[in-house]
Amino acid sequence: MFRKISFGLLVFSLLLAACGAAATPESVPVVTEPVVTEEIVTEFPIDSSITLTDGLGREVRLPGPAQRIISLAPSNTEILFYVGAGTQLIGRDEVSDYPPEALDLPTVGGWSGFSTETIVALEPDLVLAGEINSPELVAALEGLGLTVYFLANPITLEEMYTNLEIIAALTGHEAETASLVESLHRRVAAVDDLVATVPESDRPTVFYEFDASDPALPYTYGPGTFGDLLIRRAGGSNAGGQLDGLWVQMPAETLLVIDPQIIILGDAAWGESPGTVAARPGWDALSAVQTGMIFPFDDNLVSRPGPRLVDGLEALARLLHPDLFE
Repeated sequence: MFRKISFGLLVFSLLLAACGAAATPESVPVVTEPVVTEEIVTEFPIDSSITLTDGLGREVRLPGPAQRIISLAPSNTEILFYVGAGTQLIGRDEVSDYPPEALDLPTVGGWSGFSTETIVALEPDLVLAGEINSPELVAALEGLGLTVYFLANPITLEEMYTNLEIIAALTGHEAETASLVESLHRRVAAVDDLVATVPESDRPTVFYEFDASDPALPYTYGPGTFGDLLIRRAGGSNAGGQLDGLWVQMPAETLLVIDPQIIILGDAAWGESPGTVAARPGWDALSAVQTGMIFPFDDNLVSRPGPRLVDGLEALARLLHPDLFE
């Protein structure tokens, strides 16, 4: 059974409209003599509503930027804090643990199921769902009169930037998010420029493990996942990229044939270590085990489709090509 659930794919569009109207003039006190007044007209928005199409193809409308938000996915929680909307978050799923401030928020459920009663009681003006949430949950919450936006998982870093911009639009933080996204662009471009200098022959084969519940058939990231994308973009060759499927099990005998030069343990938080890997039957024949090239890694930097994917890219590049950062 997976210890974490990752990716899917869907793409969406943005629409944001606003216009203005005149204010109603205040009443004038009764006086005994005529008073000459200068007419002052102040412009106020008569429609600050936000209308966006979500990852399920549903048109979601808000009367204005959401001020009371519940996040049902850890990646959404991270994005909300990143764009500056952390103070507008009033509830979270039980897996959301970053940034640390998120832990102060009440939980509304998670892997064991969500409490619709708790969600309704918090009176959110927006519930932000993700692909770890089922369409049935979205429909159930909508049926309770709640506004729900389903944020689809991106499949590229560029689509991840778009997700940041979507949440910024939903929460009223477009201006600051624009500069944040530009910063992410620059950091990724810096890694791309360094990795571009590495010949194909010097790009190591990497086995990334994120679940070894069955050590003979550990799970790894297949083609089309962020694990695969980030390894390749960091200057490596993903051993799992040769398999079929997104999150796939790698038979030990297949791994022996591929013989990766580096093993990355995304399941280090679950007790896996260079020692436990070396102790597996037959694994002592692997080049990575023999050379000690086994590294624990924070899988949240790979599995959560938010801004920390850029942290993950930088960390992987430093791990695979430390000489580039000397």
